[in-house]
Amino acid sequence: RTMTEEVILVNERDEPLGRMEKLAAHRAGSLHRAFSVFIFHSDGRLLLQRRAAGKYHSGGLWTNTCCGHPRPAEEVLEAASRRLREEMRIAPALMRRFSFTYRAELDNGLTEHELDHVLFGTHDSGADPDPDEADAWRYAHPIDVDRELVAHPERYTTWFKLCWAEVKQHLMLAERSLHP
Repeated sequence: RTMTEEVILVNERDEPLGRMEKLAAHRAGSLHRAFSVFIFHSDGRLLLQRRAAGKYHSGGLWTNTCCGHPRPAEEVLEAASRRLREEMRIAPALMRRFSFTYRAELDNGLTEHELDHVLFGTHDSGADPDPDEADAWRYAHPIDVDRELVAHPERYTTWFKLCWAEVKQHLMLAERSLHP
């Protein structure tokens, strides 16, 4: 990427306040808009990625299928679809499910302070991740993810651990609406 990546600074109601260079926002701990994409196989398994070791934070950790930040003037859904194509080279339809705000201290003196929009999609094939973004991927059943989070929480990103319980609640709601 040759251009400087900027994030959208927001307040707690997700109203834009301005923009800031991405790394500067993470150094300052400024609240900004983000998204996390969870892609599920039609059999219920979650497509996980392991962040590439060279990422500027949380390298080598397992996480949801894709995450990132909308660019200024880019809608969340558009940005999430773009990053999913760039990171995992897949293009399933996405649907917004919920959002949450969190603040977490990360490695390298960085702070994630994000209003994170969570999106779901379905994809029944594999992925072909950009090696600069993810160095591995796998499908895992939610019960196996739960077991891994208990046994080895240090292997997962902070934001994944913070929203996983709510992701599962939304999965159950979706399942109930399909099979009343």
